[in-house]
Amino acid sequence: MAEANQLKDEGNAYFQSGEIDKAIESYTQAIKLCKDKKVLAIIYRNRSACYLKKENYTTAASDASRAIDVDAADIKALYRRCQALEKLGKLDMAFKDVQRCATIEPKNKTFLDTLRRLGAEIQAKLKTTFSTDSRVQNMFDILMAEEMEKDKIEKAANNLIVLAREDAGAERIFQNNGVPLLMNMIDSGKPAMMLASIRTLSGMCTGHKARTMAILQMISIEKLCSVMAIDNEELALATCNLFQCINDSLTCGDKRIYGKEEAMVLDSNKDLMTILLSLLEMVASKKVSGLGRDQALNLLTKNVPRKNKKENDHTKTLFLIDHGLKKILKVCGQIPDLPDQLPMTDDSQLIASVLLTKIDVCDEYIKAKFDPKDMDRNIHAINVISGLLQGPFEVGNAMVGRQGVMEMMVALCASEREVDQLVAVEALIHAASKCSRASFIITNGVSLLKEMYKKTKNEKIKIRALVGLCKLGSAGGDDYSMRQFAEGSTEKLAKQCRKWLVNPQLDTRTRKWAIEGLAYLTNDADVKDDFVEDEPAMKAMFELSKDKTILYAVACTLVNCTNSYEKKDILPELVQLAKFSKQHVPEQHPKDKKDFIEKRIKRMLKAGVTSALTVMVKADSSVLTDQTKELLSRVFLALSQDVKDRGTIVAHGGGKALIPLALEGTNPGRVKACHALAKIASVSNPEIAFPGERVYEVVRPLVSLLATDRDGMENYEALKGLTNLAGFSEKLRVKIVKEKALPEIENYMFEDHEQIRRAATECMCNLVSCKEVQERYLQDGNDKMKLLVLLCGEDDDVLQIAAAGALAMLTAAKKKLCTKMTVSTQWLEILQRLCLHDNPQVQHRGLVIVFNMLNSDDSELAKKLLECEIMEILSVIGKAEDNLKRQDSIDVARMCLVKGMDLGLIKPFTS
Repeated sequence: MAEANQLKDEGNAYFQSGEIDKAIESYTQAIKLCKDKKVLAIIYRNRSACYLKKENYTTAASDASRAIDVDAADIKALYRRCQALEKLGKLDMAFKDVQRCATIEPKNKTFLDTLRRLGAEIQAKLKTTFSTDSRVQNMFDILMAEEMEKDKIEKAANNLIVLAREDAGAERIFQNNGVPLLMNMIDSGKPAMMLASIRTLSGMCTGHKARTMAILQMISIEKLCSVMAIDNEELALATCNLFQCINDSLTCGDKRIYGKEEAMVLDSNKDLMTILLSLLEMVASKKVSGLGRDQALNLLTKNVPRKNKKENDHTKTLFLIDHGLKKILKVCGQIPDLPDQLPMTDDSQLIASVLLTKIDVCDEYIKAKFDPKDMDRNIHAINVISGLLQGPFEVGNAMVGRQGVMEMMVALCASEREVDQLVAVEALIHAASKCSRASFIITNGVSLLKEMYKKTKNEKIKIRALVGLCKLGSAGGDDYSMRQFAEGSTEKLAKQCRKWLVNPQLDTRTRKWAIEGLAYLTNDADVKDDFVEDEPAMKAMFELSKDKTILYAVACTLVNCTNSYEKKDILPELVQLAKFSKQHVPEQHPKDKKDFIEKRIKRMLKAGVTSALTVMVKADSSVLTDQTKELLSRVFLALSQDVKDRGTIVAHGGGKALIPLALEGTNPGRVKACHALAKIASVSNPEIAFPGERVYEVVRPLVSLLATDRDGMENYEALKGLTNLAGFSEKLRVKIVKEKALPEIENYMFEDHEQIRRAATECMCNLVSCKEVQERYLQDGNDKMKLLVLLCGEDDDVLQIAAAGALAMLTAAKKKLCTKMTVSTQWLEILQRLCLHDNPQVQHRGLVIVFNMLNSDDSELAKKLLECEIMEILSVIGKAEDNLKRQDSIDVARMCLVKGMDLGLIKPFTS
């Protein structure tokens, strides 16, 4: 017992010093040795407090219960169990415990407050539950009625979706045997009823592992796959979303603390593997519609590959390679013009390529496809390589480099079969991305492409041949001296592309190829100018950009037209050195200069480029790649350079569209989007630019631009944006403080650059009305007030207005800060200069500071103020005649004089 007591005392000491883990260890050893029931109860009670600190609420409740078993009136154990049960969501049991505590100590304020709070929470929960029960039952009655109007049934089904999105509603649907009813709705075959059923199941499966597994037992995975396989876009998307909800719940989406009930939730690995196998079966099945196949591929893309290459677990990726690689490659190799092909959409091959970018692939499948005696097998192999070149480019490029593959492409171009020409041209276009390949094709394939373009009557082949020529013609990029074709040839190619683009009689896929051509040709400045002058062509491209398969090409075209691509600064010394050593020196096109770029941007904004960008940002994440996001961010930044254009961008939803770009994607892309956001936030009304709750999402991107590794312009615009936001509402000020922006803003108040220092001070001026900021200034041992006082002494009116404004608000809010004004030896001289300033705004702020100091309850400080020249200054200003320009200053000076008389420091003049 002596040893047990010693361990208990050790545990108490560890707990007092905050070493919780050591305290738990001491208490646990003491429990093993202790024989006295009363002492054992105390140890359990103490360990319960430790587990509460560690947020292990299940064990905390268990330990407290053991202490209560020994002494039912142990008030500490009862209250600790109450706290643990509340965190576990067991409000009724927590209420009983605190009720007993309040009975034992009826005057204890903590117990009474907890009792009232838990009572209110239980009542609210009961109200929600009963309300939800009645609503669920009402929906069921309508859906199960044999004779009921069609509109009422559909409305009830849609209401069920809304109910299922609430946890209480989802649970009531499940408990009231709603799953069999939802199965009947699926079996009805009516698209509207099936859609409502699938969406309801999505709500029920969101974030609840146990319920999700129970639903999968009732509705088989095969059944759900058969629904996704139907040729109905809404159903395919809804079922895809349901599978995603199931996957999230079975992997990481369920954050509930089950406690002992955890053992009742079965292992989900088997269900996850069944889903994976079923999706792979769908990929290569002829019974599946093209829409269903696309969604199966999207699910595999999102859930199979590792999100981070540092993750050690890549078993799903290996499983996919073993069981599904050939099926995915088969989708890449499909040629719609040949018989006996899989049902496909225009997007299927691209989506399969995106999936292939995320997994390691092997080339045995492609090698097996080549057969000199069977042309159909060869074109399938070439088509698979096209798919790889759109996805994992390096793998596709390696295949193109194999002996005889490029020759096979060129030979297929010369084939008499149109399908051979079509496949070969597409493969050549994708293969020409590498400069080495492009030079090979320029040597061997340009004449063939020209021949095909001139002679073929098939528009599909004609436009692909044209795009091939476009790509090869742009091999020199924007280097004016590296043109591949003769002067004027690229403009002719671009003109033909624009002609196809605006022709509504052509099929969508053919018109999309025209955009692909322009994406390459707009490297040429003449082509850019001609294209932005052609408003119908631009609008046609914006309309087609709603098709997600063409996003990257549209983004490339816009980046080229705005010249927002990355360009290295060319030092004049290096140019001279390159010329001397007879090296190639890139030349800028005359139309790539700043004034031409600005004119192009104006025309693009007039044509509605912002609305098109907004639609593109909302595209499916599997197609809107990080690289595409970066391109869109670059375009947004280029568009927002002129302050006058930012209103147009906001009016077309550009502010809202930038938020997701600033939070996701490549690092350069996020920085560009953050910079564009800062430009818009600095001059726009936040309520209009970022309506609703979106405005709070803007703060973090702007704060990220305050990092020291960002350039000065980004720092400056971010500070201006934060200044505008901080002046809008208290909630935004609190959000800025929570994002830890204050230290960065304070650092920039010391900056040598005048504009950055001014912007930082203005931002701080708008933030000082926040209580957290005021408390920061109150802390001992800092020179924050001294800095503001010294900034008031600078010869910069704008800086003085901001610094004096901050001091005026701080001294009004916290009287203690008036004393801190005197930390600088120059404070009195600076204050006098403020009160005598020519600028009425600066003078008014200086006088308000004087009034606050007189009103600070510090008689010595007030006496010191009125014994110096400030008294004379106040007298002169206060006796002045009323003046509209300086009336605010005159009024405050008079208030100061009145305050001085109230304090007995100024004696009124008597006749």
